[in-house]
Amino acid sequence: MAFGFGSDITVIRGVTMRFLKQAFVIPIIVLAFAFPLSERAKADIPDETFEVLGLDPQGDPAELYDALEWRYHDPEEGAGEGSLSDFWDPILFSKYTNPNAFYEPPDKGKGSGRQGCVECHEKDTPGHTMAWKTSVHANLNAIRNLEPGDVRFYKKAKLKKIEGNLVALGLLEEEQILSEVSCMDCHVEILRAGHADHKRDLRMPDAAVCGTCHLQEFAERESERDTLNWPQEQWPAGRPSHALDYHGVVEMAMWAALTEREIAEGCVSCHSVQNKCDGCHTRHTFSAAEARKPESCATCHNGIAHNEFENYMLSKHGSIYQTSGHKWNWEARLEDAYVKGGQTAPTCATCHFEFRGKFGHNVVRKVRWGFTPIPEIADNLSDGWFGERKEAWIATCSGCHSESFARAYQNMADDAIIAGLSVQQKAQKIVGQLHADLMLVGQGTNRSMPPEPVEDGAGEFFQMFIADGNNPSAVEVEHTRGCRNDLNQLYKAVMHASPGGWAYSQGWTGLVDCYARIMDANTQLREISEIKIKLAEVVKKTELSFLEIDNNFERASIGGVGGALMLVGVVGLLSRRRKTDLPYEGDN
Repeated sequence: MAFGFGSDITVIRGVTMRFLKQAFVIPIIVLAFAFPLSERAKADIPDETFEVLGLDPQGDPAELYDALEWRYHDPEEGAGEGSLSDFWDPILFSKYTNPNAFYEPPDKGKGSGRQGCVECHEKDTPGHTMAWKTSVHANLNAIRNLEPGDVRFYKKAKLKKIEGNLVALGLLEEEQILSEVSCMDCHVEILRAGHADHKRDLRMPDAAVCGTCHLQEFAERESERDTLNWPQEQWPAGRPSHALDYHGVVEMAMWAALTEREIAEGCVSCHSVQNKCDGCHTRHTFSAAEARKPESCATCHNGIAHNEFENYMLSKHGSIYQTSGHKWNWEARLEDAYVKGGQTAPTCATCHFEFRGKFGHNVVRKVRWGFTPIPEIADNLSDGWFGERKEAWIATCSGCHSESFARAYQNMADDAIIAGLSVQQKAQKIVGQLHADLMLVGQGTNRSMPPEPVEDGAGEFFQMFIADGNNPSAVEVEHTRGCRNDLNQLYKAVMHASPGGWAYSQGWTGLVDCYARIMDANTQLREISEIKIKLAEVVKKTELSFLEIDNNFERASIGGVGGALMLVGVVGLLSRRRKTDLPYEGDN
């Protein structure tokens, strides 16, 4: 079987390695028919993923998992340290943000058996243990015994599907059921029996480990690589998305150039969803109900460049959530949130996990503007690709609003973003011209080059983070931090229905303010440049007269006094001239 990223050996390798670890071998072909398709992963996984992987959507889950896992761990597909790894070194904390690449098990203790893990960690890390004890993982029989009237009843079928997948993967016998998912299953191996050694056997789970059981969710998340392909290559394929968010960071020259790696890890702490699932489903509860609340998204989706949470909370949607959200049943699955959960307003999850009436972990199937507005997107919004995604958003909004209202709002949002982009581009042009004319502070004197692999540029994003020497200048930081982030705030605010966020308190007014300061800086820097030219002419004439004096002592004396007086005189003349150039305003 051929795969878009590899060869026929892909499945064979994955299956062989997996079965060598097992104490029993189950013929995978037989098991494929032992469980009906309805019991195995096949729900809202986009067709594009199956096409890229060369798989049949109705095929065996073992083949799907092996293909996904192979691609997920392939450095050529975004795993690992990235192409700029020669420019940065991981710190100790990096093993927790990218466990597959950097995690090293602790060389302490001898490990334990399945029950011993719980007993030991009850003493050493009671918070972890208590979180696990209150989780679904700790008592799967409670899910198995749910009654049809319970909003969690859907989890019963979900558990059966997981067990069917594990049977197909050769990790569970045909008649075997799961009673719990314990420390050993995630941190060592599924259904591992006997003793496990810390140093030899312990692992920090990545997304592929979670995907062993949660195959459908893993496949949905990974499908973001396949459904986000920009028609004019405005962004790299699959980005921006959760599936490649770590890859997006490590491939940034600015990030790789940061010598302060503890600062760089602040970026990775959010951009690590690619590597593991606990960015949304926090350890060790891994609660779906928790992940559905806006506060779960707020950890990363906040701040000056991506303030989605603040804008949502200040919208009418957020107002309803804050006043009524405590009455909603968060255990209801997303597709039942309104009917069975009592939800009366959308949340992050109900909007972004939905696509054409279906819900899944691919959250980029409606993305049109990417992370930040750019001209290459604004100029191509009439492309069919963008139009289809806009219609998908209108369909989402029409679940609560009229279709005409939804369309009018989306049109207004696009126009507002384009207006903001126009102001930001004007400011960027001014800063770029100052840089080209060598008029920025330090240019020609002490402006240093940024550290490799960063290349110098006018108002580049790296200048918010690199503080070496005279690079960056204040006007460039103003553009990067002000205009760039103000544009993003306008974009995020108008798309999340926060009026003040895009029209007054932030967004547009912030852009105008930033633009005005850059215009002032442009005027001042160019006036200073003119003064420098005139002073240079004066100094040149002074030096010519200076040469006619008879001896060095006289030259030094006259130069010291006369030069100072001349400088004062020139400045005075320039000031006087500037005053006479002003429009007449009458007697004072």
